[in-house]
Amino acid sequence: MKTVPVITPEKAASKVKSGDALLVGGFGMTGNPVGLLHALAKTEASNLTYIGNNIGESNLGGGKLLLNGQVKKMVGSFFTSNPDAVRATQSGDVEYTLLPQGSLAEAIRAGGAGIGGFYTPTSVGTILAENREMKVFNGVEQILIESIRGNIGLVRAWKADTFGNLIYRMTEQNFNKAIATAADLVIAEVEEIVPAGEIAPDAIHTTGCYVDFLVEHKLKEENLGSSASIDRNRDIPESRLNIARRAYRELKRGDVVNLGIGIPTLVAELISEDDEIILHTENGMLGVGPAPSDGSGAMDYPVNAGKVPVTALKGTSYFDSTESFSMIRGGHLDVAVMGGLEVDEAGNFANWAVPGKSLLGVGGAMDLALGAKNLIITMTHNNRDGSSKVVPLCSLPLTARKAVNLIITDLAVFDFSAGCLTLREIMPKSSLDRIRENTAAKFVERLHQSHV
Repeated sequence: MKTVPVITPEKAASKVKSGDALLVGGFGMTGNPVGLLHALAKTEASNLTYIGNNIGESNLGGGKLLLNGQVKKMVGSFFTSNPDAVRATQSGDVEYTLLPQGSLAEAIRAGGAGIGGFYTPTSVGTILAENREMKVFNGVEQILIESIRGNIGLVRAWKADTFGNLIYRMTEQNFNKAIATAADLVIAEVEEIVPAGEIAPDAIHTTGCYVDFLVEHKLKEENLGSSASIDRNRDIPESRLNIARRAYRELKRGDVVNLGIGIPTLVAELISEDDEIILHTENGMLGVGPAPSDGSGAMDYPVNAGKVPVTALKGTSYFDSTESFSMIRGGHLDVAVMGGLEVDEAGNFANWAVPGKSLLGVGGAMDLALGAKNLIITMTHNNRDGSSKVVPLCSLPLTARKAVNLIITDLAVFDFSAGCLTLREIMPKSSLDRIRENTAAKFVERLHQSHV
């Protein structure tokens, strides 16, 4: 077998030419090839198309390229967390294409597999499906997503051997595994290079035939951004805790559950190992445990979809983003608990975008909304201006159509089991009169008092 050349970050960066399309691994800063990107930020390469889940944080990873004006276009799933990306798109300096996270991962996998595209029900009925070809399969509307390839693939692995075989650490597989297959030239930044034969064949995640160059670069805590550590100093209102407690009651022993950002993350703190509830995170982990008690960050622990360090329970498994979303779209998740901005009388819901702001962060919400067997939306009942979030018809950009099974707010619990929006429970410190006064949508009443 052929030995893969080992080069410096600077030599690797010189292989990127102006106008190239870059495929870049990472979820947040986890599994992100920071050393390669920072070396690239010192070059004259410009007019780059940056393809990845996100573009790093301000002045970190791809964020450096953005600040330098080296990026002309971004293609990804979640750019909202980088304020520089928001400003660049609002000013028109940078073009962007937003894809649901699962569609992005699958498009890259398809590109690496020589497949021209695929059909998916994800995002049907939303603004992300506009101007896309649509077909109906087995009575389900699905849209065409074209495959994605790049000129250069930049990935981060934990270990490589001299033949270019790679293994990834914990949740660092994410987009890296697919990206390694989908570029004309692939450069792998790794923590350690070992002699061929030291990595067991059945432990290899990416085979050496995909890798053209290796760069040895040690991971540093300051390059992990917001995942480097966790903030435990949180003052959580009792009303939000009550919503989380009520959502927890919906979970059954043996359920495979995905928890979204915001109120849903509080549910994780209520789950114990004795519950035998299996938590899934879309960036590639099944068996998510609580936050580490020693206060350590992503140098020592995996991270969840909120980019927060977590522990691994007994029986935990790690995988890449394409397999994670295959679990989701394939109906292998029992419950998804997600936050919401609006839910309407038909079970449509919106949770990712508001008018007047750049539509930069859809993440995995659209995939989860359609893929999970049961979708629970947790949210405060009213906006800050007092307007209702439970509405006759969603006015915000939709996440999914007719997908919601249960709504839990600080005032009430609604479901759609009767074929319409139905009030089932009154939450603590709420009342029927208060619910009627604060709910814009029409609903029927078949209720009892909630006990959280």
